[in-house]
Amino acid sequence: MYKKMAKSYQPKPNIWVNCLKAFIVGGLVCTLGQLLQLMFISGFGVEPSSAGDMTSATLIFIACLLTGLGVYDKIGQWAGAGTAVPVTGFANSIASAALEHKSEGYVLGVGGNMFKLAGSVIVFGVVAAFFIGLIRTLLMYITG
Repeated sequence: MYKKMAKSYQPKPNIWVNCLKAFIVGGLVCTLGQLLQLMFISGFGVEPSSAGDMTSATLIFIACLLTGLGVYDKIGQWAGAGTAVPVTGFANSIASAALEHKSEGYVLGVGGNMFKLAGSVIVFGVVAAFFIGLIRTLLMYITG
């Protein structure tokens, strides 16, 4: 009975507005990434194969900087899932954990807690890459 009463007082989220906000912010992050990549290729003469790495590194830097300044969290509160674009969302999760535990010291605080949230993603990525590489190698060996 209490759950029903509490649920009646909860504000109903506007799903369509939340989806639109996430779409706009996620699209802006991806558009920024594309503009950065084009800038590296045409403005700095970087090879297209290397421009993606530079773009990812720049987006990670921007996300960490905005997290440190407290701006990324405000954008995240407004946009919701739109800030979870893989590179920037991942950078935010690591930078947030590092900032949260900095009072405990650099080794035990920042170093020990920085990858608590992101550690499972890193482990899954490494394991998945290993198995995909293994399957690819076996397929290349079998097919000649």
